[in-house]
Amino acid sequence: MTEQYAGSRPTLEAVAARAGVSRATASRVVNGGTGVRPPLVDKVRRAVEELGYVPNHAARTLVTRRTEAVAVIIAEPEVRIFSDPFFSQQIRGISKELTAHDTQLVLLLVEGPGDYDRIARYLAGGHVDGALAFSLHTDDPLPAMARRARVPTVYGGRPGWTVAPDEEPVAYVDADNRGGARAAVRHLLALGRTRIAHICGPRDQTSATDRLDGYRDVLPGPAAELVEEGAFTVESGARAMARLLERRPDLDAVFAANDLMASGALRVLRERGRRVPEDVAVVGFDDMSGVAETTDPPLTTVRQDIEGMGRLMARLLLRGAADGGPGPSSVITETALVRRASA
Repeated sequence: MTEQYAGSRPTLEAVAARAGVSRATASRVVNGGTGVRPPLVDKVRRAVEELGYVPNHAARTLVTRRTEAVAVIIAEPEVRIFSDPFFSQQIRGISKELTAHDTQLVLLLVEGPGDYDRIARYLAGGHVDGALAFSLHTDDPLPAMARRARVPTVYGGRPGWTVAPDEEPVAYVDADNRGGARAAVRHLLALGRTRIAHICGPRDQTSATDRLDGYRDVLPGPAAELVEEGAFTVESGARAMARLLERRPDLDAVFAANDLMASGALRVLRERGRRVPEDVAVVGFDDMSGVAETTDPPLTTVRQDIEGMGRLMARLLLRGAADGGPGPSSVITETALVRRASA
């Protein structure tokens, strides 16, 4: 039964006295140290439970040199993050893994260029044990900031920056974007489509360029007017679809680089009286819950395990922190075509 102490919190000294051990032994047990015999560990843990002792986080940090917190940095403005289900799914995976390891998630958003100085100070201040960063753009200063702060970092997505020979390899988790794109285009070809357009994402992000490269792998000489750039949003997909129809009204298929842009394309095709998939077949990328199954018609798309990738990012970071190293340099997860009514 837990004892209640009026007016004061139970101390580590009280735990040690209750367990009949030294304060140093009690501290090692409470802070997860090693070298304490199992019977003494049991005594300390019983004393902690009986007294209702809660470790002082600041003191524990001094002992372990760990904050038990991880920064999650998303290089996108707030409006994008809270409107795109991709981010919520990835954060959910990260949160589940960190929670399972009793580690706090600290969310840092990049609303504009001025936020980088704030984030750099936070990382350098020793507030977190590591960082998870994703949706980075080619010229993003975050990698250099993390290196200067000596903060272990795992990235979501293949890095689009050059790593110097004397630098540690970059740890990252990504999907097989290029292979998934190839599968999407081959599926459209197998349906007999011959004028396949592509709505690509921002070309300063490697996920977009990898999917564009996959499209070009299967169609090595597509006409330039069959490719239009979007911004991974519904509205940008709609605008890109409208421009493609103006240039190539004879197109009979569209591969969009994410589900949100595909849903925007579907809307424009419906407004222009084009039947899907009879007149134009449409394939997306992501298989995001709440998007792909609710479009009209339901969207054929390339599935990547977004939540699982978030969990894997956190797992690699925590493993590296425990081992004193960055962990594996990279992990590429599989993708799979999910067939629905749009193609």
